[in-house]
Amino acid sequence: MPSRPFISRTPRLLRGLAILAALSLGLSTLTHAQHQHHASSALPPVVHVDNGPNAPSQQDKHYVVLVSLDGFRYDYPRLYGAPHLLAIGRQGASAPDGMIPSYPSLTFPNHYAIITGLYPEHNGIVANSFYDPIRKQIYSYRNASTVTDGSWYKGTPLWSLAEQQGMRTACFFWPGSEAKIAGERPTYYLHYTNDYPDEKRIDQVIAWLKLPPAQRPHFITLYYPNVDHQGHEHGPDSPQVRDAVHHVDELMGILEQKLDALHMPIDLIIVSDHGMARVQGSWINLDKYADLDDFTTVGSLLYPKSEADANHAYQQLKAAQAGFQAFRRANVPAELHYSSDPREGDPVIIPQGPYLIRAHAPSPGQKEFTPVGEHGYNPFQMTSMRAIFFAEGPDIRPGTTLKPFENVNIYPFIAKILGLKAPKVDGDPYILSTALRSEAK
Repeated sequence: MPSRPFISRTPRLLRGLAILAALSLGLSTLTHAQHQHHASSALPPVVHVDNGPNAPSQQDKHYVVLVSLDGFRYDYPRLYGAPHLLAIGRQGASAPDGMIPSYPSLTFPNHYAIITGLYPEHNGIVANSFYDPIRKQIYSYRNASTVTDGSWYKGTPLWSLAEQQGMRTACFFWPGSEAKIAGERPTYYLHYTNDYPDEKRIDQVIAWLKLPPAQRPHFITLYYPNVDHQGHEHGPDSPQVRDAVHHVDELMGILEQKLDALHMPIDLIIVSDHGMARVQGSWINLDKYADLDDFTTVGSLLYPKSEADANHAYQQLKAAQAGFQAFRRANVPAELHYSSDPREGDPVIIPQGPYLIRAHAPSPGQKEFTPVGEHGYNPFQMTSMRAIFFAEGPDIRPGTTLKPFENVNIYPFIAKILGLKAPKVDGDPYILSTALRSEAK
């Protein structure tokens, strides 16, 4: 791809200094204090994979920093105030009515959909935890041995695509980034921990961008779970979520200011994986309505031992009228793209509202957590599942307002900015083309 003229990011140093002052004085209600007790503990080091230097043809390319704010619902910026995100949207592009997550609107399936351009039924990560009837094994986002095993993942993540084409990458957390996928690992990555101080994550991103051109990553991911954690524990309409929104918005202001100070052609793209809804009612146990004794189950996912078992349970669950719909997997509504992977189970249970659904109640003595807020629901029926999208930089057309779009379209968008040759994916390269400056197209 021919090099494009450098269009400077507008410095906003006064605003950045104000943010830093506010944080240092502890004016944010969700302060550093809750993170500082981790500062002295051992933090995971950056893992450096020797993928060689950037190819000469890649060194003059632009840079993309992709940030995920987990659980940041599309309407939080207006509801609670997120001045830095809203300013980024005004200066660049935004989707005021939200970005549509893939079904199920869960963390791992959607982060991996964003980074591969594939719906969960095509990227292999159909839930945070699921059973594979062919492998006869369970994948769990809580299990390091499965999270870091690349054989569970399909598709070609953006970092693998870039590495294949001689462009170096770095991941400060992102589901899948700890595994070798499509033959590649990011040149720089970290093993996940909740405890890494928020500001130090930004410092590491800046340090990567200050490396010599041959070693400098052109594609970088960054991740914050703060808003999602508070949403689960306290609900989306809580003061705790409001404070978490303010906190990560301030962080984005700091990140933006520090990127500006580098005077480099960097596109900043900020997204979330899904929204959040306040839970209604208590747990719905599917075994109250169907005989699931011979099923393997993971959460609300049901894996039959035979076709007869699948059909019998389907008939029972279809008649339940208990806050969910049951479908044979092949007949799941087409818009959900959730009908072709055995990992999805059969029958497939689709909640009809913000309800908590599982196959079985926990055994006596097992700890039970009942969240106040939850996600995972049908994003076409529940707008509360929608995510955010903000972008600015030399390749982004200022003042672009996007209608709601599916998150698989981010993959070809970023591949275009980076000048990478992308495989055919579920995302459409034209959906977000209006957000690109003419010279970036």
